[in-house]
Amino acid sequence: MTLRRDIAAMLTTTFVTWLGQRTTAVALPLVALAETGSAWTTGLVGGAVGLPMLTSAWWARGLRQRLTTGPALAGVLAIQVLGLLVIPVGAALGTVGPLHLTAAGLITGAATTLSGPGQRALLADLCTDPGVATRMLAWQDLAHRSTMILAPPLAGWAVTAGGPLRLLWAEAAGVTLGAALLLAVQGTAAPATGEDTTGAPALRHVLARHPEVRRAVTMAGVGGLAWFAFTLGLAILGAETGRPGLLVSAGMTGYGAGSLAGALAAPVLVPRLPPLATMAAGWILLGATFAALPAATASLPLIALVAAAGGLAMPLGIGAVNRLITTRTEGAERRAAFAAESLVHDGAVSIGLLGGGAVIGLAGAAPTLVVAGAAQIAVGLLAGPWLLPVRRPGGRSVRPQPLATGAPGQLSAPEQHPAQSRSNSAAALPQQTARSQSSPRSSPASADSCSAYG
Repeated sequence: MTLRRDIAAMLTTTFVTWLGQRTTAVALPLVALAETGSAWTTGLVGGAVGLPMLTSAWWARGLRQRLTTGPALAGVLAIQVLGLLVIPVGAALGTVGPLHLTAAGLITGAATTLSGPGQRALLADLCTDPGVATRMLAWQDLAHRSTMILAPPLAGWAVTAGGPLRLLWAEAAGVTLGAALLLAVQGTAAPATGEDTTGAPALRHVLARHPEVRRAVTMAGVGGLAWFAFTLGLAILGAETGRPGLLVSAGMTGYGAGSLAGALAAPVLVPRLPPLATMAAGWILLGATFAALPAATASLPLIALVAAAGGLAMPLGIGAVNRLITTRTEGAERRAAFAAESLVHDGAVSIGLLGGGAVIGLAGAAPTLVVAGAAQIAVGLLAGPWLLPVRRPGGRSVRPQPLATGAPGQLSAPEQHPAQSRSNSAAALPQQTARSQSSPRSSPASADSCSAYG
């Protein structure tokens, strides 16, 4: 029961914190504009949020290895609350300016940089069976994606009813609730077998040791860099065709609906599908969606339908990379791998949005969408398991083998626990013997407890 309560607390924390984040995305620019009277300040918080994330490979390396318990992550959320209170408190005192907006962005950016990957790593560690952990991470992604549908209408109603400032107070209250929930989490991340608990592995070293994870992170980076073509591209394309706001609204609505449907299916499908191929197929489908959008602009329902196809694939791809990280790494390496995936993807999104307007201005919205789609298709084909074999450390090339389609949570031979794989290699045991062993960290009791959520 303790394990079930811990998982429920972590999933609820994900929901309330992301619901607050998405609602204040509507309110924050309005508050900044009202308090400062300057349009350029509306982007200060968003820009400042990205700075800690982009530099986290240096300053967060040691900190992330200390976030192995619920109370430790609760402390990070408490710091985030302090950052969230800077603007509403300043507004109440009538002193909001660029300095307050920048400070709020830096504090909340640093906190979210640590808390997001930290929560995923701890949730994976709580379920000692990697297959079960994959399902729990898929449920966490569903909790996150459901806020894409719920938050915008809720924020619109709240701004109309009581003004945008109340939403900032509400987000601080929601994150405070999330911190309180994490305080009650009693489980902890156990160190990996034979792990040096004093070391904090560099992100690049972890990616170098795990080539399949490196490929998955590369696909996420290219996809994040190309994301601007969807949001900015559809917005500009709508303005060019005399329908400002309509194309991007249809596209985002379709993408959100498809994404939610994919997230509902992910806990069942992801444990049964080959992870690297699943992720590559997801990016290929999203790339095809981008390339097809310019041809669908005559019909808003068709735009929504095409975007929904891309949205449907994304939760499966995200679940696949979570599965790769969970099954290929453990301990400090797992926390570093989750941080690397978050840094590369989110950093690429920020860079793409920063320079995307200029790219569209030079090339045009429709060609940019086509080229961005082609880039995602190309990286999916090259980084997937079909064309180029995965090169293991030491120079040996192998093709990722399809996983067994047994019960979720049951590992096939290629998906053995990392600790088992290392011990097998060290002992140079025959392959057949390695297949007959079970994970030293798997626990039937804890797996059954987690399965109640799957």
